[in-house]
Amino acid sequence: MVTQKSITLQAMPRGFHLITGHILNASGELPDQGLMHVLIQHTSAGLTLNENADPSVRDDFESF
Repeated sequence: MVTQKSITLQAMPRGFHLITGHILNASGELPDQGLMHVLIQHTSAGLTLNENADPSVRDDFESF
């Protein structure tokens, strides 16, 4: 089964923002196994997948 959804996020200031909750809420019920593709259609934004174990991770990204 393949499902496609479009999600619109509110504008956010420059920086790194956690959007996992937005994606999960918009996705609805998910199967136990599968693959999710997330595409951001914006010219000045990007996606990264990170372990969010330490708050300094976002600070490190800002310095790079």
